[in-house]
Amino acid sequence: MLSDIPHITLIWFGNGESVPRWPLGDVLVAEPSVLFVASLIRENLPVSTSDAWLFWDGSLGNPDPEQVIEIMKRPGNIRHAGLKLGMRGLPAAIDFVSPAWMLNRDPDPAIEATSWRLTWRCCLIQTNVLRQMGGIDSRFESLDAAMLELGHRCVTRGVITRHLPRLVPEGATALMPGLSCEDEFRFIYYRFGMKWLTWAFSRTIMQGNVSRIAALKAYLRVRREQRSTTPVPFKQEPINRNGIASDAKVSVIIPTVDRYPYLQSLLAQLKNQTVRPYEVIVIDQTQAEHRRTDFGQFFPELPLTVLYRDEAGQCSSRNAGLQQSTGDYILFLDDDDDNLPPTLIESHLKTLHEFRADVSSGVVQEVGVDRLPDEFTLMRVSNVFPTNNTLVRREVLYKSGLFDLAYERGVRADGDLGMRIYLSGAMMMLNPDISLLHHHAPSGGLRKHKARVITYAASRKSLTVRHLPNPTEAYLLYRYYSDRQVGESLLLRVFGSLFVEGNLLKRSLRLAIGMAFLPLTLGQVRRRYVEGKKLLTEFPIIPRLRKDQQSSKQFIAHVSD
Repeated sequence: MLSDIPHITLIWFGNGESVPRWPLGDVLVAEPSVLFVASLIRENLPVSTSDAWLFWDGSLGNPDPEQVIEIMKRPGNIRHAGLKLGMRGLPAAIDFVSPAWMLNRDPDPAIEATSWRLTWRCCLIQTNVLRQMGGIDSRFESLDAAMLELGHRCVTRGVITRHLPRLVPEGATALMPGLSCEDEFRFIYYRFGMKWLTWAFSRTIMQGNVSRIAALKAYLRVRREQRSTTPVPFKQEPINRNGIASDAKVSVIIPTVDRYPYLQSLLAQLKNQTVRPYEVIVIDQTQAEHRRTDFGQFFPELPLTVLYRDEAGQCSSRNAGLQQSTGDYILFLDDDDDNLPPTLIESHLKTLHEFRADVSSGVVQEVGVDRLPDEFTLMRVSNVFPTNNTLVRREVLYKSGLFDLAYERGVRADGDLGMRIYLSGAMMMLNPDISLLHHHAPSGGLRKHKARVITYAASRKSLTVRHLPNPTEAYLLYRYYSDRQVGESLLLRVFGSLFVEGNLLKRSLRLAIGMAFLPLTLGQVRRRYVEGKKLLTEFPIIPRLRKDQQSSKQFIAHVSD
């Protein structure tokens, strides 16, 4: 825990004669060059007793010590003003690799929000971050590029990076730095590897924004460099260590369609939670002739409400459940979730409390998938919002709105709501220790609408199965990303159809089959993107969460369409 008055080293970029009085610690005068700053960190870090280092451009005026002390109490390990000072959208080459990554979509620079796009001009970094993650890489040509690489390295290894525009004075000038082609390639190589460096080089050549000779020289120089070892995950220290409130009111929202055996198992696990649900709201969209109404007698221990809907739809159903709810927290689950630990609700509440977060997402083990990707094995800022294992503070939904009805019978409704929550500035955490099993039941759910027939996991194991985008996936891209990012995403989806997991023979066969189907795949993907863009003419339709709910005493309710 930080003391009331933290010790902060000031790294002053400016004239040595204009160094401000700094009551919080030492002052080190620096030049805005990569080699100078890398050397300064390397020499001073081993002996530093500071809680944090403040990198500050003297042209911004003098930093306010009281403001810095207040900001040190805010959630995060790195606080900066990169978006406000011109780092938005950089480096451009990341669009070739992660065009639709949530954290590649910058929030409004006027609000406090999660962002990894650091700037040397105003950046407050905890000392333990520099010790565990390392400083800047001295091989970059510009300090701007080196700070971006540091920010990406940190956020993907569990460091909480937050943009706080009030760190700098009103009217601070954004410099809008330009990165060299070599530094763009260097960022991609260091953060993603040789395969993606080659892809970024190819796309740069195709776009023609850089001379082919200059791009080739930059590519050859960078690929000869030794790629740094990925640091171990950052060891997070909770902000709050005292216990959670024992009377937390958690509303559990569960939509269901034709999955009563799965639902019954899930409800049986919910009644054993160490923190009792305040209410469990099931939204049953099963056709009337197949409907069951006897859940109350099986689960008298649960504060259960069942809402019946005559027309199935995932978004309208969840929205109906949310409008019915009265808890201070909302836990989203799917009807075919399983293996819920008895501490599921307690662990989510603890994550919110310890990190002063607004959203706690767990991980979901899919049946048939051997292991989770590495990014889902460490505590970190979340770039996902799984509606089968996520707890959110109720007030967050007042800002973001509820589920967009464009996804009523399509995929990515969770991604859309998660994006709006992220863009509102909410603090979203992923805790890999909060894990459950998801069955992907063979009937019901989105399969009722033929919206989820082929999963990504299935496509990675088959020679012929292709996981192509749904129109609503394209709709999400058009809603939040630039035309360039949408185009790059389309290309990645097409080329992704050529690859499969397995031995060399299997991969070779899949490549051959994929190439034979490539014209068909390209045409299908394009058509679905066109359909997705058309959805923009009638959507979004995003209901707002009412603030006048009254606690429900009934067990069964019927919601008319």
